[in-house]
Amino acid sequence: MTPIISNVELCKLASGDFVSLQVYKFIGEKRGKKVYIQANLHGSEIVGNAVIHQLIEYLSTLEPNQITGEIWLVPVCNPLGINQRHHVFSTGRFSSYDGKNWNRIFWDYEKECLDLSEFARSQLNKKPEIIRKNYLEKIYLAWQQQLEKINQPSSIPLAEQYRYRLQSLCLDADYVIDIHSSSNQGIDYLFCFQGSEESAKYFLFEYGILMTEYEGEAFDEAFLKPWLALEKELANLGKVIKFDLESWTLELGTGMQINPLSVVKGVKGIKNYLAYKNVLSAKDELQTESIKLVNKNKLISYHAPTGGMIQNRVALGTKVRTGERLYQLLSFNKHQKLPEVINVYAETDGLIFDLSTNQSVNQGEYVLDLLND
Repeated sequence: MTPIISNVELCKLASGDFVSLQVYKFIGEKRGKKVYIQANLHGSEIVGNAVIHQLIEYLSTLEPNQITGEIWLVPVCNPLGINQRHHVFSTGRFSSYDGKNWNRIFWDYEKECLDLSEFARSQLNKKPEIIRKNYLEKIYLAWQQQLEKINQPSSIPLAEQYRYRLQSLCLDADYVIDIHSSSNQGIDYLFCFQGSEESAKYFLFEYGILMTEYEGEAFDEAFLKPWLALEKELANLGKVIKFDLESWTLELGTGMQINPLSVVKGVKGIKNYLAYKNVLSAKDELQTESIKLVNKNKLISYHAPTGGMIQNRVALGTKVRTGERLYQLLSFNKHQKLPEVINVYAETDGLIFDLSTNQSVNQGEYVLDLLND
């Protein structure tokens, strides 16, 4: 099966060059769900590009009758962030122009839908598929106003223009998967919205963060939050509906690296999830993993008590007990004294979830995350 490949222009640079995306679309023989998968929204988080490449290779071996619906894949979805560099270090988590986090800029329709209660009342006697169609039309109508702003003489800032092009690709999707990694060194895990806990098992991860509070400005949140709000409003009116719409962020390993084990986990989990959702024909028996979903407040960040050099730090994924040493801090001074080695101990039991890449820290800078599970 050969994908349909198309380009999406994002913006024109002062040099006259254009920055663009490339989208790979696999359209099945039978109509069905739309899956949207992207990678590398943060500049240093490159592992998802290898995942998408392997998915493209796999999907290219299938026949059209083995896909129900369509799968859209967008590697290197943020060229502006990906190309940001400081010496040999890839940054790109924040825009170099205005300092905004590239994954906190997205458009959340819920914040603009001032007539949600009225709309929900008008849909009480309709079937879920009709409600979805009608609500999506409302979203598109509001979305059109974003384009009108772009085309005005005053136009809009770069971040808003970029989000318009990117979000336009997935407004009508059923399942959205946004592939990230730690900007430092992290384990493999996912972010899961409440109500999607059963589906989370099919990604085959050991750990996940259960989303209980969110602002709607991250990519996964902006897609799903309007639909969760509609479900809640309908439930308040006595009509309980669960739309078959899901949004996921997969966190695969370490920034600026493509860890082969993380790639394997990502590819395997996505294929298994899409088979579970009947988008792919299941060649093998579906698998599930007994995932441990925890609230984000279970993550305890450790910051350097003083400036120095981190040494003898416990390895990523290690389980520690209260009182065990997490790392040593080699601290120098300008007071005619010898250097000091400071031991830092665990406040609670937990799992080493994430580690800073830079082992030189100023006082108060991030050192590690411990998951108190």
